[in-house]
Amino acid sequence: MSFEDLLTSLQNCVITEDQAPGNVSQTLGLFFDKLSESSRSSGKRCKERCLEEAVQLLRQMSEAQLHVLESHLLLLVRLLISLQLQMVNISTACRKVDQMLQHLTKLDHQLVFRETHRCLHSIVRADQVLSFEDLQGACMFLEDSTVGREVWRESFPSLLEKVSELFLVVLQQESLRDGPLCYTAVKMCLQIFQLLPGEVAPLVWTKEHSGPTVQKILQALMDIILGQCCNRDTCLMAGTAVAMLINTAPESRAGEAAAWSLLHVSHLEPWLLTVGALQVQCCPTRKDGVDRLAVSRGLLTCCRPSILLSSHVDATQAHQMCLLLKGLFPLVYALCEEKLDCHIFAIEALTLWLKKVKECLGDILEMTGARLLPDNSSLQQQLIHIIWTTAESPVEGVSEFVRSAFCLLLDLYNMDCEQFCDTKKTLYFTLLQRILKLPWESKAKYHRLCALLPYLGTDMVLDQYAEIASHLLKCLSTNHLSPCGSELYRCLIQQQRRELCDASHTELGLADEWARRWRPVLHEALTTDVTLLQNNSSTHLLPCTFQVFPSAVDPLLASLDPFAPGHLHAWACIVSSYRAATGGSPWALQGSSTLETLQLALGSADDKVRLAALNLLCCSPKTIDTPTPEEMSLMRGFIPQNLNCESSSFRQHFQAGVKRFLVRIRDGCLAHVRGLKGKKKAAHSKWAQDVLEQGIGFVEWLGQLPYSYLAPGHSYQRKKTALLLLSAVLETCTDTWRPDKRKGQPPVNMGSLINCARQRGHWDFVCRTKQLVLISCLEDSTNEIRELSAGLLVRFFPPSFPDDIAAVLLMRTRQLLCSPRVQEAQMGALMAKVLLQKSQEQPEGCGLNGNIAVSGGSEHKASCMVRFLVKELEEHYLTAKADMMLAARTKPIHGVLIALQRCLLEAPSSVYDTLDYSLTVELLVLLENMSLLLLGVLYGDRDTCATEKDAPPSFCEMGNAISSLIAQESGGGQGDGEECVLLSEEHNLVLTCCWVSLKEVGILLGSLVEKIVTESKPGKCLLTTEDLTRASKVFTYILLKCRHWGAVEGCCAGFTKFCASLLSSNDPELSDIPAHMLKLGLQVVRSPRSTSVTRRAAGLPMLILCVVSAEEASKARPLLSHSMHTLLETAKTPLPENWDQTLDLPQVCAVHTLQALVRGSGLGVAVLQFAPAVAILSLALLSSPCWAMRNAALQLYSSLCSRMLGQRPSGEEGGPTRHGMSPLAFFFHYPALQPFLLGELRGAAQDLQGPPNEAKLHLQPSLFPVLTLLAQLQPGVQDSTEALSDFLPPLLQLSASPIYSVRAMASKALVAMTPPSEYMDILIKLAAQLPRPHERFCHNRLHGQLLQIKATLQRALCTVSDPSAELCEVLSRVEASVWLATEAQRCPLVRAAYLGVADSLRRLCRETYLSKLSYTLMRDLQTPRQELQLGLSSFHQQAVQFLCADLTCACQIWDNFSASSPDLRLSLVTWVVDGRGSQQTGLKEVIQRVLQSNLREALLSVSVEYRRTFLAALVAVMAGGDSTLTRRLPQSAPLEEAVRLECLDLLLGDLEDQRGGPEFLSQALYAASLLLSQASGSSLKMSVFQRWCGTLECQRSPDAPEVLRMACAEALCVAGVPLMSHSPLPAVAIRSINTGLYLLQDQSQQVRMKAARFASMLHHVRTGESQRSVYLMQVNRALPLLLDLLLEECWDTPGTLEVLLGHLPQPDLRSVLREASETGGSSLYEQDEANVFAEPSVISAHVLPYLLQMAGRCCESSAVAQRLSAWAEESAAQVLDSLEVCKELQPVETLTPAWLALLTDPRFHGTLCGLFTRAALLLRLSNTSDDVRHLCDPSALHVSLRDVCSLLGLNGVHCPSAVTAAVAGELPR
Repeated sequence: MSFEDLLTSLQNCVITEDQAPGNVSQTLGLFFDKLSESSRSSGKRCKERCLEEAVQLLRQMSEAQLHVLESHLLLLVRLLISLQLQMVNISTACRKVDQMLQHLTKLDHQLVFRETHRCLHSIVRADQVLSFEDLQGACMFLEDSTVGREVWRESFPSLLEKVSELFLVVLQQESLRDGPLCYTAVKMCLQIFQLLPGEVAPLVWTKEHSGPTVQKILQALMDIILGQCCNRDTCLMAGTAVAMLINTAPESRAGEAAAWSLLHVSHLEPWLLTVGALQVQCCPTRKDGVDRLAVSRGLLTCCRPSILLSSHVDATQAHQMCLLLKGLFPLVYALCEEKLDCHIFAIEALTLWLKKVKECLGDILEMTGARLLPDNSSLQQQLIHIIWTTAESPVEGVSEFVRSAFCLLLDLYNMDCEQFCDTKKTLYFTLLQRILKLPWESKAKYHRLCALLPYLGTDMVLDQYAEIASHLLKCLSTNHLSPCGSELYRCLIQQQRRELCDASHTELGLADEWARRWRPVLHEALTTDVTLLQNNSSTHLLPCTFQVFPSAVDPLLASLDPFAPGHLHAWACIVSSYRAATGGSPWALQGSSTLETLQLALGSADDKVRLAALNLLCCSPKTIDTPTPEEMSLMRGFIPQNLNCESSSFRQHFQAGVKRFLVRIRDGCLAHVRGLKGKKKAAHSKWAQDVLEQGIGFVEWLGQLPYSYLAPGHSYQRKKTALLLLSAVLETCTDTWRPDKRKGQPPVNMGSLINCARQRGHWDFVCRTKQLVLISCLEDSTNEIRELSAGLLVRFFPPSFPDDIAAVLLMRTRQLLCSPRVQEAQMGALMAKVLLQKSQEQPEGCGLNGNIAVSGGSEHKASCMVRFLVKELEEHYLTAKADMMLAARTKPIHGVLIALQRCLLEAPSSVYDTLDYSLTVELLVLLENMSLLLLGVLYGDRDTCATEKDAPPSFCEMGNAISSLIAQESGGGQGDGEECVLLSEEHNLVLTCCWVSLKEVGILLGSLVEKIVTESKPGKCLLTTEDLTRASKVFTYILLKCRHWGAVEGCCAGFTKFCASLLSSNDPELSDIPAHMLKLGLQVVRSPRSTSVTRRAAGLPMLILCVVSAEEASKARPLLSHSMHTLLETAKTPLPENWDQTLDLPQVCAVHTLQALVRGSGLGVAVLQFAPAVAILSLALLSSPCWAMRNAALQLYSSLCSRMLGQRPSGEEGGPTRHGMSPLAFFFHYPALQPFLLGELRGAAQDLQGPPNEAKLHLQPSLFPVLTLLAQLQPGVQDSTEALSDFLPPLLQLSASPIYSVRAMASKALVAMTPPSEYMDILIKLAAQLPRPHERFCHNRLHGQLLQIKATLQRALCTVSDPSAELCEVLSRVEASVWLATEAQRCPLVRAAYLGVADSLRRLCRETYLSKLSYTLMRDLQTPRQELQLGLSSFHQQAVQFLCADLTCACQIWDNFSASSPDLRLSLVTWVVDGRGSQQTGLKEVIQRVLQSNLREALLSVSVEYRRTFLAALVAVMAGGDSTLTRRLPQSAPLEEAVRLECLDLLLGDLEDQRGGPEFLSQALYAASLLLSQASGSSLKMSVFQRWCGTLECQRSPDAPEVLRMACAEALCVAGVPLMSHSPLPAVAIRSINTGLYLLQDQSQQVRMKAARFASMLHHVRTGESQRSVYLMQVNRALPLLLDLLLEECWDTPGTLEVLLGHLPQPDLRSVLREASETGGSSLYEQDEANVFAEPSVISAHVLPYLLQMAGRCCESSAVAQRLSAWAEESAAQVLDSLEVCKELQPVETLTPAWLALLTDPRFHGTLCGLFTRAALLLRLSNTSDDVRHLCDPSALHVSLRDVCSLLGLNGVHCPSAVTAAVAGELPR
């Protein structure tokens, strides 16, 4: 009987008997329900949760109560065993069922035993071989069933016999031995040997009991280990099983002998394995090392110490022949030295060996009588060698094992020393010195220091490692180094506290000691402007600091000033981290100033500061800690201000913070609800009621807030944040349980809090109006909004839609699925999925209604929906077949395909419940026919694409085919008119329909096959082998016959799933299908082409990549190996003599395919085993005569280098491009490359050796790529280069290369390949070769040598504080060669290179040398030159940089600016633009004076580059890169008024006439604003200010380039602030504020931030806080601040009302409705708004209070009253008319398609908000002004307005709170 039948029978029996007491019957009912639910649930956690509850229910029943079940115990036991067999794949679930069975054994143990025996007997007594399911069941009973183990112990011989028979069958078929059946059989053996050792041992170790069964099993296991199985996991488990068998030896001597016999696995010839009385023949066939790995891992994991430590020969030689030391270590060491694909497992084996040695160390030392790791012993050196060389492996996970091994080695050495009383422990000091020599970029440096620290102490490490602070900061500035740097810091302070606690310090004393060493470091890290350093220090350093030293918060806060740059963020991070780590109150730290500082942080312009402040508000160590009223008030202000933040990271952290806050409210309120039920004291009850009211009220407010911002017309950012917040509310404050989550589930008693809130009329989260808002979001233009909305609808709202909503949604779904726009088709597909999950009614003709039984309802609904979609798909296909143009416009195929994909693959039901065989085949045939039809359209011939022709049509041919189709179906011929460059609308429709549909065919087909194969059961599969072969042809058609990358890339996603599911199948026929396709693909690669195709071979490489990526990673990847070898051989094939460059060659195609495999993320590091061969091939092919071959080879080489070098560190911008792998580690992993690369370098260097006067240009194409590779290695890691020293001579010789880039790259490669200990030798050697004056030399060699000196110096000087004797010698030689900077050296590049060397040594050079050099350069720069010299500009820039580093020289050269040559002037201003001009204060004033005095001349210059650069320099030096710090012109040298006016006129003229590009115009606007800001208001005509304002109003337009809009914001900061503060001009002020308001709504975040800076500066000036820095506020706070300022200063000025009204959307509702009802032809693309960030409804809500204020104050000014009355006269009629239109809309109670269309129309919502804002203003005016009252009745208007808002609100229109409050009359007058 099935589980369901057993459960039904049992329930019927218990219910009909009716003998049980009520409570027992109720418990049993719940118990059965839980068992049933666990059986039905698909999620693992759901099953476990139900079973755990069932266990608890059963345990609640006493033995006496259980006797009720005694008569039906048989049924119950069978039910539980049946349930156990259902869950064989979930070990934890099986154990929970076993707990129930154990509980029942108290009633009748024999019955449980007998039923389990009956079940297992059916497995072992069956005639056929064990099936996979039988094997899984047998394993489960052995491992997870107590009674099952007893049964197996009794049936042991039968079980062994069945396993033995299984191996005979499995090992004969390749697909079986590499599949899960073989793996499970080996696992079964391991469990038998481990759990039944008493039964196994006699069969192995005594001749009397031994038999062929165990011997056959052992033979099978050894065959698997030695190569018969390709699955690596199976081989490793087989090794563990054999070792576990050896561990069953009753005597250690016998086990040790068997283990030694097993170690013969390293032999290459056949050998005989002896295990006790068993002997098996072993024939090695494996070459990948997995056999040795499996054996060594198995012995280390399973064998007991007595076996591992026993001697091989006799007791006298035990220390020499110990299995652990002399047998296993050489094997493990050899594995670690080899470059295997399974390198990580070899390092893991080393770690296991060290752990075992540590465990047995006492016995080892006692046995040997000598030290295990004496200093400089071979064992110690071998271990250190492996640890040092493998730490930088690019293979993920290796470094963690190496680190563990290093810790174990240190621990072993310490135990060894203590055992033999060695107190010196010299290894630790030796290792410390070796570690300190590693460069700071080496990750291993910090891991090793952490491990070494406990043995040396903090003082020793810190004293020896003086640069630790700077290195830690550098680590935290680099992504991949920040974890290890922060871990070192944590280890240091933990060790420091342990050492300090021994000296009995107080807590404050401990904090002082910490601060003495670490406060400056943390202060610098937290206040830096390097974002990465700031984030990592606050995330990693602060928490561990306060965990170890809680009192460190006081010294940290004492050093901060909230108004200093970076300090506010540091303050927020410190306080929030302190609160989270210690639970201490933040409000007690600094008194009342804490709240003030927090408010500053909450309103900061910096996202990071606001997030840190939010974290401070939300965090608490205890979730039951209810937020205070002050905290809730701050959150109410903060949340609405941060809904439209640009940063995705901010939104995620924002949601997480709010969720933490809500959890605190929820848990705190729950505690108070429990307290109220407990009837505590009245005072406490009153306080609890207040807390409840506040908490429930906050959640209610937050639950309502998002719906006001989800309407169309709001920005994506605001809608996304609103949905995230809504999700946080629903996840936290409802009782919806999510089976896919382990944490974050609602509390068990959540219902009590929900009831409490609903009694107060709150927390109605799922009402109809809110549902309508989310439904309207299903048609949002962005995928994220649609998916989030759909998820909330499905998870939290009622399980089915009302009938009216379902009907309208179905109609809308069908419309959208027929849209040619891909985005709208995706909307329709999502709607179809939501309908499927939530609707009771189904499409017409599906036959689905509400009468279906609950148990089968969901499956039946899904099946009906799929049948409906398949019919739709067939209809669309037939339309396309008849008329492709009509189909592309009205019935495109892709929409239905996407819908099918979502309904089939994302529905909770099984695909076997949804599809039957006939429907599946129908769908497959349809997909095949459609793909042929669509490809035929692109071919131009629908019959051609079905042939074996593999070359897809070119883009030109596709275009011609589509044009021909359009002409044919439109009834005309090919037009003879002028050809249009742009594609026509019809062409776009057809092309999009074809490629998107092909992409979706691939995705649907692959995902469907994957789901069918994965969910298939024995004897039941919806697709036969023939069907799957047919499906494979569809993929082949698309990938080989379509060149559109979108179609190919999309199809690949489905094809990879297709291949993976077939390759993991146990059926060999299925797994052969991908292999056959790969064979076909490789055959196509090798075959010559008859026509040209895309150079990168179109979809062919992707076909091959998909197949090999789908192979299981645990196997040997035979398909990848075959593909790589085939492609390498093809690529190496010589080109034919008559090759044609217009055709794609097989060799080129092979190289492009190799590149695809190397770059493929699915393969990961699997391709690294082929890296040397691929690298050598690609470098060799760079010399090919074929351009396509060279191009392909270069791309392949570039991709390979990125893969070989591993992760590229990311840190500060502008740093060198280095990778984390040293040369030593690189050649350790890729040894075959070392001789090849060295040979390439030597060959290139040899070509340069010849007579010095002989000019030769030897081109070696591979040279520069080789140098590039070497230059990317991490310099300074290796201690010595015995193996790599051969690289240095050719690199030094390459300094003479005639190619500049080779010389430059050789200098970088030299640094990487030179060990730090040889830097000085290299420098001395190079400096000694610098020529004397009049000595003959090669310019190229000299230039290259200087570059090498500079590169080596820069690296060497990083760690040098005092110059050594060697460095002084280099310095003297460089100084002696000063003539290289003079005119005597005629090559400017050489002179520039020499100056670079001198600049590097500047801090060490003598003053006389620097003076002489500066004088020489000055004289040279001032000498006019007539002839043109190559490289002169580069020399000028280097000379300017060198001279301007000295203040005296810099002032002198700038004073001569006017007399300098144009080139020199350009070099000087370029130097300023590069950011160097503002570093010296005195020099900055000189530059500013010089630039201003030359401004007029520069503006009249004919050189556009000079004008642009000059203006950029002027802006840079006057503004200093920060418009808040603009310097005023020095009074000593004022710019003449006439000159200023002329310059202003020139600049404004350029701006008005748009002369020059956007970059120049932006600099011109900035410069004009700077000049304007320095003029008094009276000195300039009003017309100048008006021209400036007009320019801003022109350039603030959303259509203007961003750089100009940014310049407008800069201009406001530079000139707007001083103009409005020092010389108030109302008209200018109003226009400036208006421009600021527009820029605060700009779509560019940078522009908005700069406009907010303008508002911040205005606020700063008005508050008179001139002594401190400007506080930069958030954009959303700047907007009301500008509006406040506008009303405060200009409320009665003409133009203010117009400014406010100008920001409102137009209120003409009739035109909006008319346009919405017009259904024109649907075009493929829709024009985006110029400013997608603008939000009409939000700005309406901002402006409304200020309009109402003006209306309220109209009695104070007759002019204002007159303007408002005039507005009312003009607008009243339209406002009242639009309100009447709203009344006419009046949606009926049921949803209609027209109303849904309006809900999704952004213009409708914006117009409504503009209308309600105007109506509220009119209402206020009619109440306050008699002049307006005649236009409308105030009370009637109020009632009408309120009714319209209420009615629309009930039907899904939610207005901002400011608008609804004004409508309700809540705003103060």
